[in-house]
Amino acid sequence: MPKQKSVLFGSAYYAEYQPTPHLSQDMQLMHDAHMNVIRVGEGSWTHWEPEDGHFSLDWLEPVLDKAQENGINVIIGVPTFSIPQWLVRKYPEIALHDENGNPHYFGSREEHSLSHPVFRYYAERVIRKIVERYANHPAVIGWQLHNEPGLFQNYSHDVFEGFKDYLRHKYQTVENLNKEWGLVYWSHELSTWDDLWKPEGNAQPQYDIEWRRYQASLTDDLLKWQRSVIRSIAPANQFITVNVALDRSAFDEGVSGKQLDVASTDLYFHMQDGMKLPNPDTPKSWFVSGPSQLALQADRSYAIKQQPYYVAETDGGPIGGAGDNYPGYHGQWRQAAWQFISRGAEMIEYWQWQQLHFGTETYWGSVIPHDRKPGRVYREVSELGKELSEAGSEVLDLKPDFDITILDSVESRWGLSFEPYTSEDATMDPHKTRNPEAYNHMIAAFYKGAFISGKQVNFIHDSQLLNLESGEFVIDPADFVTAHPVLLAAGIYITSDGLLDWLRKYIEAGGHLILGPKSTYADSLARARLETKPAKLDDYAGTSYQEFSNLRRKVAVNGTDSMPVREGSAATEWIDCLEKKDSTVLATSDDPHFKQFPLMTTSEAGKGRVTMIGTVPNKELAASIFDYLLSKDTWTANYETVTHSSAVNGKGEHLHFLFNWNWKPVTVKLPEPCVALKDGEKLTSVNLHAWDVVVLKTQE
Repeated sequence: MPKQKSVLFGSAYYAEYQPTPHLSQDMQLMHDAHMNVIRVGEGSWTHWEPEDGHFSLDWLEPVLDKAQENGINVIIGVPTFSIPQWLVRKYPEIALHDENGNPHYFGSREEHSLSHPVFRYYAERVIRKIVERYANHPAVIGWQLHNEPGLFQNYSHDVFEGFKDYLRHKYQTVENLNKEWGLVYWSHELSTWDDLWKPEGNAQPQYDIEWRRYQASLTDDLLKWQRSVIRSIAPANQFITVNVALDRSAFDEGVSGKQLDVASTDLYFHMQDGMKLPNPDTPKSWFVSGPSQLALQADRSYAIKQQPYYVAETDGGPIGGAGDNYPGYHGQWRQAAWQFISRGAEMIEYWQWQQLHFGTETYWGSVIPHDRKPGRVYREVSELGKELSEAGSEVLDLKPDFDITILDSVESRWGLSFEPYTSEDATMDPHKTRNPEAYNHMIAAFYKGAFISGKQVNFIHDSQLLNLESGEFVIDPADFVTAHPVLLAAGIYITSDGLLDWLRKYIEAGGHLILGPKSTYADSLARARLETKPAKLDDYAGTSYQEFSNLRRKVAVNGTDSMPVREGSAATEWIDCLEKKDSTVLATSDDPHFKQFPLMTTSEAGKGRVTMIGTVPNKELAASIFDYLLSKDTWTANYETVTHSSAVNGKGEHLHFLFNWNWKPVTVKLPEPCVALKDGEKLTSVNLHAWDVVVLKTQE
């Protein structure tokens, strides 16, 4: 990839969606807003191929030409997530089927089986035509694979048959499968591979974890195949990416990130009071609320490849439908962009440029509203574009600072989805309780504590540490300790023997491992481990447990001299009933029953240390944990509405980003001499206005 000169800044742009031509006006407005990138083409297969074998490829050329004329780069997306009706009519067998065996009827998107050979044939044909037509256009800098992959699990007949083959190759015989899955339970033993029941009726966790692995492998294969097609035609200096929607049910970002030159993510969030500190409005939604969650999503995006990433889609305006419109306060677009950039983003791209006049997403907010006249959003975005243009390469190639590393596990997210530690519906049949948000909920609880405590976070996928299937180490634990001396593993439910060996060696090499609830409980097939918990780590932890309990109410937490806790600290949702051996107790409770079990312990082991946290902490307790683990924050400790993020840029300069997530202005005294990035003014304090950001450099 060619080296960027500044942050890529722009929006998705669809001339084909416009009710009347508006290309020249749009491009001039983009140019005036200091935009330098657009994404095009990914939702318009019928425009590329109106009829089977009849291609219309020239319609995009005026867009690319006008973009080039205005200094705007172009990323072309392949149109495979939304198929044409003529393909559905000719080949109804490619329909995606849901968990009830029903076909997805045409009328939305992703109605098709992405592994079906008929879809693959037609998808490859249209991709080749597009790439051959535009690969050498000077405006094109990159290609986007299948939009937001992994949206649905695929229960189609061809996929189920493929799943049986996957199991047959992995387990060799049904006898091996019967033994490994424990299928004597409820008389589920197979006598032939055709005895395997369909996933629609499955209630067995061993089946579920393998089914999810297979589903993710299909998505990875889709991306690998599309990449190979594009790479066989496109010039080497054009990158390949995909816009990841985190937590898709059939996608493993830790694995599929390897198919990309640069990772891109779609980061949507609640604006208005959804970005407020100290107490953000947190409505339940598929998109996140609160400054800590913006930072968390950014850190997860960086972790996909452990390198700078692109934001392919984010709030152009209010995100939602006709009855869910909350456009941002003045300054919030700027805040969100700088929060993402501070954690490694090198592109900010809004979805989309022009608000739609028709279709499902008519009321999805955009930079330009329905009347096609630039307004408040455009003015806010333009100011940000100018600021990013002036910052140039100063904010590129960032390596975000971090105080602690959090271990991430897609397979544990799957495992806790099927057998969650908490559920919103406690009255449901316990054999059918599912909670796709359980794992993320726990990670967010700990992350919010780090955020409040002023600590910065790095994520690392378990699959980036070792090969989860073979157990072969990818990163030597002793080398990892040097840069990552503190590692938090909370909710790491699915753990292979290899991962447990890696964690032991990490401790032995001097690492401080913090073990949160549900970690190391199950093996790679979601079977409860035979070892005393925490499995294979109880000797190093100096603490173990056999019992655990859900909580119907919060339990107040008492600190100790070693670890004081913040006022209001409480245990929530879950308690591991820890039994101390030769560890030091850090936190307890006065609950008449649970007071017999310490809530936190710590113990030296090898050259390192293991700290056990036996509950899901509320934000006060979570912040107390990070207060204890790490040195005191000196940037924002006295400012409840202000947060700090920092990174080292490609020039080796240390950058600091201060955010005020509130209406009330605040003056922040700087703990070290800095200069303003914008004009080089030497500063010892900064004035943050309502919903403001200040970017600084450490004074040399």
